[in-house]
Amino acid sequence: MIRLVAALLIGAIFGVGLVVSGMTLPTKVVGFLDVFGQWDPALAFVMVGAIGVHMATRSLVLRRTRPVLSEEFPGASPAGIDLKLLVGASLFGLGWGLAGYCPGPAIVSVGVGGDAAMVFVGTMVAGMAVARVVMARTAA
Repeated sequence: MIRLVAALLIGAIFGVGLVVSGMTLPTKVVGFLDVFGQWDPALAFVMVGAIGVHMATRSLVLRRTRPVLSEEFPGASPAGIDLKLLVGASLFGLGWGLAGYCPGPAIVSVGVGGDAAMVFVGTMVAGMAVARVVMARTAA
């Protein structure tokens, strides 16, 4: 139960951060990606700030012998770069560039009633379902 409460609290804090930083505004994201036009560097500062917080927090967390709410730290993925990663990253980038949303901000935007975000999240969920079916068929 404590893990669920912690996850909900952390998710809520993350959602507020997305709204405050402008990541839920597709125009802001597309402006950031428009490097050769009317480039808006605001999200670069958000990313640099997030990386800085991550670096400081990670060094503190890894000093612990185990996580607070788990038995062990997750290991690094041994898979490396493969076709599945490249296709997934490409689809992510295309969706982000075309719609101005990535999954987290889109879900937050659905929560505040964004019609475009609802379409994005619906197609994202449909794409996840299709990917699951395709992966199950290729694994069999």
